[in-house]
Amino acid sequence: MTAVSFDAVAAILLIPVGAAALLAALPNYRITAGLNVAASFLTLLAALSLLVTDRPQPGQYLLVDDLNIVFIVLNTFVGFTTSVFSASYIAHELETGRLTAPNLRFYHAMYQIMMFGMNLAFVSNNIGLMWVAVELATLTTVLMVGIYRTHEALEAAWKYFILGSVGIALALFGTILVYMAAQPVVGEGANAMVWTVLIEQAARFDPALLNVAFVFLLLGYGTKVGLAPLHAWLPDAHAEGPTPISAVLSGLLLNVALYAVLRFKLLLAASPEAIAPGPLMVAMGLTSLIFAAFMLYRRRDIKRLFAYSSIEHMGIIVFAFGMGGPLANFAGLLHMVMHSLTKSAIFFAVGHIAQVKGTQKIADIRGLTETHPGLGWALVIGVVAIAGLPPLGIFMSEFLVVSSTFARQPLLAIPLVFGLLLAFGALLLRLTGVAFGEPRGSTAPVEASYVPMYSHLALVFGAGIYLPAPLVTWFQHVATILG
Repeated sequence: MTAVSFDAVAAILLIPVGAAALLAALPNYRITAGLNVAASFLTLLAALSLLVTDRPQPGQYLLVDDLNIVFIVLNTFVGFTTSVFSASYIAHELETGRLTAPNLRFYHAMYQIMMFGMNLAFVSNNIGLMWVAVELATLTTVLMVGIYRTHEALEAAWKYFILGSVGIALALFGTILVYMAAQPVVGEGANAMVWTVLIEQAARFDPALLNVAFVFLLLGYGTKVGLAPLHAWLPDAHAEGPTPISAVLSGLLLNVALYAVLRFKLLLAASPEAIAPGPLMVAMGLTSLIFAAFMLYRRRDIKRLFAYSSIEHMGIIVFAFGMGGPLANFAGLLHMVMHSLTKSAIFFAVGHIAQVKGTQKIADIRGLTETHPGLGWALVIGVVAIAGLPPLGIFMSEFLVVSSTFARQPLLAIPLVFGLLLAFGALLLRLTGVAFGEPRGSTAPVEASYVPMYSHLALVFGAGIYLPAPLVTWFQHVATILG
């Protein structure tokens, strides 16, 4: 590695670890909230420096390439904005007595450990280390989902833990099978788990072992992506945990598992005799999209509503990457970025709405644009964006997914468009009453930072109008790498 690049990678990993140790020791809430924001901002700066420095040479454990830089920058940016939102959100929870000072110390320390786990998963060049990092990120979010210690929160945390453990066990078995396929070619030891070595030698691996391995890996990491029918943990975790964790789950943690799937998809594609991974991903993506679209009509809890929306959009993204090719991969990358920014902004709005109204029930939240116009109109823009209406960024990515599908597999475009229209109708149906109905519930002013929410929405709006040429070139290059 070059010195600058090595320093940047070290900072991306060590800043969260150091911050977590400090946050676990400091008792004052205002200091810990500020330190959490500062640490997240410094991690973002370190990630951005990777864009302007030379790519480091891959080591036995760490790797920085054009693919994972997309995920690292997005992860650290949303991690920073969520920490800003979290400061005002958690202050309200402290004032109302839902959380205590020791709870907050634990919460902030876990937040930084979670960021460390996700960043480590992205920069890992060792498939075993990547598995450990995904598990670490999962366990920290499990602990934070149950932080309220209510019966519902603990039940949601246990469900998340059990289903997540099943998924990660399947992923571990798939990782072991990849090692077994590599061992006769690469030899025993760590080299048989180094991704850059595996991708170079994949054509010589036993294709039967790779085929079985990918099925386990797709099911295992697919559980963390939230793909149906492996999604059952996700709505409960969103509904019962703190809203900043809902934003992180939808905006970031699902992407970590998706990144792992993409790495192994590349490995399978490099073996000419192995099965094509695309059809499996297309099938799971379409299933998730259509299932979640139907389930949106039956939701009565606003956070559960947007949890199912996350399942829908992860289905679209997995479908796009399953289709493959430069245009579909470009659309998948763009949709992933737009979804992370939009869905986290929606959860920022929903978190403060639930606090001021004292409920998450959709029936008890009405007329937000009159009672709380700042939050109400932010939610309107967010739902319009996530529903795929122009001129916002998700419209552009969905249009590219649909057009590339029509060009290559017209029959698949029929269920794809059906699922998109079904979800579109459900979201607009729910939005009408929540935003424009007869006002209901508390009209007390809300103390919130609108900057993270509106900054995300501004980026999504800007992306729908104009994508800078360097960004387009970068995404096209990554789409080519994905094959």
